[in-house]
Amino acid sequence: MPDRAPQPVDRQLPTDEARDLISLVREIAQREIAPRAAEEEDAGTFPREVFALLSDSGLLGLPYDAEHGGGEQPYEVYLQVLEELAAARLTVGLGVSVHTLASYALAAYGTKEQQAEHLPAMLGGGLLGAYCLSEPSSGSDAASLRTKAVREGGEWVLSGTKAWITHGGIADFYTVMARTGEDGPRGITAFLVPGDAEGLSAAVPEKKMGLKGSPTAQVHFDGVRVPDARRIGEEGQGFAIALSALDSGRLGIAACAIGVAQAALDTAVAYAAERRQFGKPIVDFQGLRFMLADMATQIEAGRALCLSAARLRDAGLPFAKQAAMAKLHCTDTAMRVTTDAVQILGGYGYTADFPAERYMREAKVLQIVEGTNQIQRMVIARHLAGPEER
Repeated sequence: MPDRAPQPVDRQLPTDEARDLISLVREIAQREIAPRAAEEEDAGTFPREVFALLSDSGLLGLPYDAEHGGGEQPYEVYLQVLEELAAARLTVGLGVSVHTLASYALAAYGTKEQQAEHLPAMLGGGLLGAYCLSEPSSGSDAASLRTKAVREGGEWVLSGTKAWITHGGIADFYTVMARTGEDGPRGITAFLVPGDAEGLSAAVPEKKMGLKGSPTAQVHFDGVRVPDARRIGEEGQGFAIALSALDSGRLGIAACAIGVAQAALDTAVAYAAERRQFGKPIVDFQGLRFMLADMATQIEAGRALCLSAARLRDAGLPFAKQAAMAKLHCTDTAMRVTTDAVQILGGYGYTADFPAERYMREAKVLQIVEGTNQIQRMVIARHLAGPEER
């Protein structure tokens, strides 16, 4: 088994600083995250202390400017950090991705005064963010959202309900899209809402088939007052801000998917090298070796697609199509690879004694969040053939 045990991913990183960063992340993952992942996921425990450690280590603001406490790392590096974290525990990798998504609007569209006031705490002050776009009646059709923000003097009063909010009820700040004008995408504005705002509350977290340690809940806004100084961007610009954030967020989900798939492959390789049938390790049977080869190839292809899109983003080039492709391919790959990992482990793969069944349950949600894979296909097709006729 030792000569066949899975090795860490051989990463192509642009700088020595990035290589040191990945080493730090692997150390934290192996010491603080992976050992408790199965137990805490089974119990539905959110590892807030891990996020405090990640914040103290400078890992919650990696792609943002150092001026405001960010790590100023290219997306190419940030995504590989996410992959390492998600391989150890998806609750952590996804949580970092969502926090980065929640910070994006202010970092990209906020005024210099807003950024100076809020970003240092958001990026390195131990805070945790949530992103509020979806609602009970508007998921894929996000432009039809109904949460309202009505201006009263120098304040906005928010009323409505957001749904499927990661970190709902435990976040320190919420980036909220609310309707301030006409129906449709032009009537939506973005706001930065404190987690302790009066009138803000969360429902009991959803009971999910996987990712149980990550709270997902409806968030209610009952006359929540927000000063105009916490409006992000111009009135009516919120939907454009939301879509821009999602382009980057989809890359985060793709990286998390590759992390889960890699963890499943590593589990399958290690098990197959140890498990003996008919007098030899099952990894020596050609049918199983071909399964492992296909799994590894799919993962490597997904990683390359994800990082290619990231390099476009880092170069300031359009990357929306490639982000949709990466999200689509990588999450579908995670579903296939984790299913195959369960099959390779046989009966043991179906038990909670091994992590393969957890990876399979977790992979499913990645095909749904931040735009279902059917929506990704629509996005890609629009880039190829233009918008659909109406």
